[in-house]
Amino acid sequence: MVVFEDKQESELLTEIAVAYYEYEQTQEEIAQRFGLSRIKVGRLLKKARAEGIVEISVKYHPIFSSRIEQQFVNHFGIKRALIALDHQDEEEQRRQVAALVSNYLSSTLKNGMTVAVGQGRNVAAIASHVGVFPEKQCKFICGIGGTQRVGEIIDADHISRSLARKFSASSETLYAPAYVENRELKRAFIQNRVIKDTLERAAKADIALVGIGDMNENCYMVQLGWFTPQEVTYATLNQGVIGDIAGYGFFDINGNPVDTTMNDRVIGLSIEELRNIPCVIAIASENTKATAILGALRSGVIDIIATSASNARTILSLQQNKI
Repeated sequence: MVVFEDKQESELLTEIAVAYYEYEQTQEEIAQRFGLSRIKVGRLLKKARAEGIVEISVKYHPIFSSRIEQQFVNHFGIKRALIALDHQDEEEQRRQVAALVSNYLSSTLKNGMTVAVGQGRNVAAIASHVGVFPEKQCKFICGIGGTQRVGEIIDADHISRSLARKFSASSETLYAPAYVENRELKRAFIQNRVIKDTLERAAKADIALVGIGDMNENCYMVQLGWFTPQEVTYATLNQGVIGDIAGYGFFDINGNPVDTTMNDRVIGLSIEELRNIPCVIAIASENTKATAILGALRSGVIDIIATSASNARTILSLQQNKI
């Protein structure tokens, strides 16, 4: 019996991963073999994936992908739909969707390109995707200011730097907070030449990576402290807001922009600036976001959508039923 303390952790992770994925031993069998609890084995397998010792690539029938993608192209006039198979675990679902975007970037990026980077968990998952990527003489640039969330690194600067390291490229920081308390303070920030120049360069990007948010009193922007539950509730009930692009571009079910009290408090690329970027890739993996994704697609801002199969089916059903 192998004792945990007698091994280097990376070696143990590898052996357990091989036993589980290659030899198809159960977690119970592995636990008995290595003298561990079954719960510990499960945690180590998860860690092996997080550290890149195990890489899982979900392959699904190309007909499944192409049929759904073609329906999205026909209905919404977008360029691509990157559809991941469904997974019950939210984090794993996010990783699966992010893997599709990461691989798309790897095949699409050309030397000299600029990528404007948004913030949030779905965009951050792209930078966290493990793999071998070709060196690109391109630039990743923050399309929104910095933000913090305890326990999660979701700000655009961290994501931009991580993507730059992945592709051996360069990164440019937007030296401003993502959120300020009022419109006057935002105007003061964007008058700064350094901030203004960075935003102007981001607006000229070839590709933009943004998230799609849904609107409820416990949404991510409320958790970040950007907006109050009351502000969000008023926007949804009284103004018809169903979602946002990039964390601050609010829209209704038909994709029309909505002017709310929450507007003009975030320092980042505007919806119109995103619209002028040749390829806007929007990422939304959570199964609560189908309606928000539908509105975002109808806005005409998005060129490529990356989401789950269940979201894709729901969106198509809503569209066909003229919701």
